[in-house]
Amino acid sequence: MTLVVFDLDGTLLDKSSKISPYTADTLAMMRQRDIRYTVATGRTLQAATAPLKDHHFTLPLILKNGAIIWCPNEERYSHHHLLTREEVWHVLAAFTLNDLTPFVFSLQPGQQHALYHGPLKSRSEHKLADLFEAERHLPLAPLTAMPDEISVINVFSLGSAEAVERVRASIADEPHLVAYSGIAIHEKEMGHVANQPALHWIDIHHSNGSKGNAINHLRGELNVEHVIAFGDGDNDLSMFECATECYAPANADPTVLTAADEVIGHHDEDGVARFLRKRFDLA
Repeated sequence: MTLVVFDLDGTLLDKSSKISPYTADTLAMMRQRDIRYTVATGRTLQAATAPLKDHHFTLPLILKNGAIIWCPNEERYSHHHLLTREEVWHVLAAFTLNDLTPFVFSLQPGQQHALYHGPLKSRSEHKLADLFEAERHLPLAPLTAMPDEISVINVFSLGSAEAVERVRASIADEPHLVAYSGIAIHEKEMGHVANQPALHWIDIHHSNGSKGNAINHLRGELNVEHVIAFGDGDNDLSMFECATECYAPANADPTVLTAADEVIGHHDEDGVARFLRKRFDLA
């Protein structure tokens, strides 16, 4: 069986974070040909649900960069890699020492999510909190309200490139931690000011919670022989390593463009969908 795996932001979704009509028609053609597909995204279930609604994503969804896998038909998480209490406090300390505000994503009883955060110091952090709460439907609470016993999926923050790099270096020797980072998406919407250094993001997970490991898990679960992967960021590199074929849209990070088998069209020009119509001779 062939399985097509899409990253969402910057890959399958357009600049409005939606599936375009052209891409929606392409997905319908794939279903008619029984070409199976799913996503591997850094989003939570709540954040992924809106753009995927009505597009028949019925197979297990790889979420939070592979830290968790959601089974839509069974309405449960079938697989997860969570951070230990000690790892969480180490990450929080690294963020605090570098003046970064942590956003702690947790898995709550009843398969729900909640987000705990430190004091919001900048306009960008306030906008980010509003985004998580309003658009991505995550209940927010201050870090001081976070219980001692908690299931943490990942810790996220925004800051300067230098601060992000210092945090990355501080957890480099931790065998069970991995950090992904890059330039923050939608800088203008997040309050980016002209002539100021760009904001960067950093996202820390359990090292086994990668998109690549999650895909390998699905290989056995779904009896998959052939994986075709699409992605644009460094969190997609593990997926590229285990895929049979891997493709990057023209807007992808330079390291991802280099790692891809082929560079395809821009994500905001239906690059993935146009490639798939040629790849599978869809009409």
